[in-house]
Amino acid sequence: MARTQTRMTRQRAIILEELRKTQTHPTVDEIYGMVKKRLPRISLGTVYRNLDLLAGSGDIIRMESASSVKRFDGNTIPHQHVRCVKCGRIGDVIPPCKEPDPRKVEARNFIITASKVEFEGLCSSCAAGDNLVSESEPEEIRHSMAS
Repeated sequence: MARTQTRMTRQRAIILEELRKTQTHPTVDEIYGMVKKRLPRISLGTVYRNLDLLAGSGDIIRMESASSVKRFDGNTIPHQHVRCVKCGRIGDVIPPCKEPDPRKVEARNFIITASKVEFEGLCSSCAAGDNLVSESEPEEIRHSMAS
C-alpha cells in the first residue's frame, strides 16, 4: 500500500499523541473524547478525517473487522490482535505469529491477495467472571510458538 504524505498539523499531531499513549485500541468516539480534553473546539468530523489520513500515511493502523466497530492502533510494529468474545476488549499478541502465505492458499472463485490473523478468547477480567476492565492490566498477550 502506498503511503500518503501529508503535513503534520497541530490537531493531527495531538490525535497521534493521544492514540500512542493508550494500548486499548480505541474507537473514533473514544479518541475524540481523549483529544477533546486538549482541543475543546475540535469536531468529531475533524478527528475522523485525521484518523483516515494517519492510517493512509501508515502512522497508525485502522483495525476493521466484519463483526465489530472500527478501532485504531498507534502501534505500527507488526503484530496481531486478540479480541475478547465476551466484552470485545482488544489486546496485542507479542511477539507476532507467522502470517499464512496467501500464495499457498486457494479458495474457489477468489484470488487471495493478503492474510490477517486475529485471535479470539477471553480477557483476564471476563475469565475471572469480572466484567470490569482495568486499563492498568497489561494488554499484551505473550505466547511462545515453535518455528
